[in-house]
Amino acid sequence: MKRIGILTAGGDTPALNATLQGAAARANDAKIELIGLLGGFNGLLDTRAPYLRLNPLFETIPELDSTLGGTILGSSRRYMSPSDTEALATAEKRIGKLQLDGLICVGGDGTINGMQSLCKMLPTVLAPKTIDNDLGLNVDPFGDGSAPDGAFDLCGMVNYATPGYATAVYVATWGIRRVRTTAESHHRIAIVEVMGRHSGYIAVGAAYGQPDIILIPEASVDMPSLVDRVREIYNRQKNVVIVCGEGIVDEQGVELGASHATSDPAGNTVLSGAAEALRARLVEAMGDEFFRQTGRVETAERAIFTRKVGHTQRGGRPLKFDRYQGSQLGGKTIEMLLGGQTNCFASLQLSRDGGFGVESVETALLRDDDGIVQARRVDPCFYSADKLNISPTGIEYLLPIFHEAIGADDVEHVRQSLFDSGNLTEKYRSISVAIARRTEYLEGK
Repeated sequence: MKRIGILTAGGDTPALNATLQGAAARANDAKIELIGLLGGFNGLLDTRAPYLRLNPLFETIPELDSTLGGTILGSSRRYMSPSDTEALATAEKRIGKLQLDGLICVGGDGTINGMQSLCKMLPTVLAPKTIDNDLGLNVDPFGDGSAPDGAFDLCGMVNYATPGYATAVYVATWGIRRVRTTAESHHRIAIVEVMGRHSGYIAVGAAYGQPDIILIPEASVDMPSLVDRVREIYNRQKNVVIVCGEGIVDEQGVELGASHATSDPAGNTVLSGAAEALRARLVEAMGDEFFRQTGRVETAERAIFTRKVGHTQRGGRPLKFDRYQGSQLGGKTIEMLLGGQTNCFASLQLSRDGGFGVESVETALLRDDDGIVQARRVDPCFYSADKLNISPTGIEYLLPIFHEAIGADDVEHVRQSLFDSGNLTEKYRSISVAIARRTEYLEGK
């Protein structure tokens, strides 16, 4: 192989540039030209097919910085449908004109679904990314069964954690800790909503923020039990902090935050707000009298408030864990293509000694009988439905990821850069301006 293309698709995560940098570093070693396709799959459909040489003369461009969040290549939620023959013919034409010998897609489950048709055109592999940590399997169906009897085999998980997850949990955890002091000061009940449409991994990780209650999409919300638990905690400590994933469901399995059936380009239901829906139910179920009797707050409306951590989970400087593992996965994809593999993904695996390694796994392992990759959900043993919180096995799962997730350079970066006096006088310099100068286009169609 002489020239490999790479693109970033779907939602942005903090570790995308780290993955690109890892791929570029390995391509440099192998003397392979790495071409970045701008705008995700849209780049293959654009008339001029904008692209970027990530390693001219086998030297990584300085704009590709692993500590920079987002992606210098840009992204979109456009996917390649196998039924869209016109788009596929266009993509194949662009691939030919770009003289690509292989393609790396950086993305999640939707990206795997979208790249299936491309695998028929040229060798194509995936580097995982998603803050939701929902790409993979909780149990390897072909594992060696070496875990102790009755224990969950953490080393048997396929793709243990995905770059971007650790940083998203970090952001959510800080949000929870800051909301706590307000809840304590004013004797209120806070509901903090974190991302996770189908998977509650961010909510589980947010246990580091010490919320009183965690609600995940995998366990339906039993309102009577929840109300009893909230009252118990509030009577004891005069405040409650609840963390909920955006996709939590009621007893009938209906998403609390889904008020209409509109979908985004990837086919996901647009959620109106799980925290607000949960708040409305708690206000009605708890009533004003309970709070009046405590003598702290006059009404349930005043006592219960919501906050969304929101898109801050997706952005900003990635933590050391995400930078390192993202780079490792990016480098692995180059090796996979050089080894003749296609329709595979680079998987982060926990070893028996507690360290991490990277392996190649066929995407077929993740696809259901219809060929669709479903989101990985939190395993039931990671969560205690009775206690409405993380379980001991869930704690065991988190420890290898987070015990050294933050590097000394992460802390030093905050100290040196956040209140730098230059921030007050200098305008923000967008990386997009520098990338625009390097962008090239195909001539004609």
